[in-house]
Amino acid sequence: MAATGERIAKIIARAGLCSRRDAERWIAEGRVAVGGTVLTSPAVTVTEDDDIRVDGKPLPAAGTTRLWRYHKPAGLITTHRDERGRQTVFAHLPAELPRVVSVGRLDLNSEGLLLLTNDGTLARALELPSLGWIRRYKVRVHGPPDPAKLASLARGVTIGGISYGPIRAVMEKQQGSNAWLTISLGEGKNREVRRVMEHLDLGVTRLIRLAYGPFQLGNLARGEIAEVPRRVIQEQIGVAEMAQHNAHHRRPASRPTA
Repeated sequence: MAATGERIAKIIARAGLCSRRDAERWIAEGRVAVGGTVLTSPAVTVTEDDDIRVDGKPLPAAGTTRLWRYHKPAGLITTHRDERGRQTVFAHLPAELPRVVSVGRLDLNSEGLLLLTNDGTLARALELPSLGWIRRYKVRVHGPPDPAKLASLARGVTIGGISYGPIRAVMEKQQGSNAWLTISLGEGKNREVRRVMEHLDLGVTRLIRLAYGPFQLGNLARGEIAEVPRRVIQEQIGVAEMAQHNAHHRRPASRPTA
């Protein structure tokens, strides 16, 4: 195997089969072989000239990196397969679309902007908190929001041992027992908005993602998809690569004591 190259998971992700994280899981499951040898660890460097196979099939040729904005409707789960038989985002995409992965996720009952790409490496890079990209949501909650509690979220909050970074929450209008908020945050941890609202005794009845970094939902109709221009992708790949570099070389923070 060549001494120079890239990590096997990155090569698989770039081929559009999955994200780098999923590729590492596939390797642990014994689904990936290089030169006829089944891998047991992702700590392997390869080149695209190596005979890399997933489930016995050679990697597809890496195509041009592409990115799409998609208006995810509520009621779809962001996964390729669901063991519970629920409807998935990927089953509802246009048939002519290549195989894509999502940049982050929106849960079953959330809707709005979801970025999709045929490049798993780009997907992972665009998820990095070090990018500093703000995720913006329009949220309907049940119950009267307390302005002081909303303002306190700007300092961050810890819930159930999980620390969430600064969140900007602004009440837009009150409609009877419901209120509409605009919420902006930089991390986008799993179910972050819903958990933080629940912490404030507010039940989320609708959650719409309006923006992910520089990308906007705009006037996309539910279920509509629009490709991002190549020039914009090139600009953002540069931003993502710089964030990846900074994250990799940043000195690790000291670990908290037990």
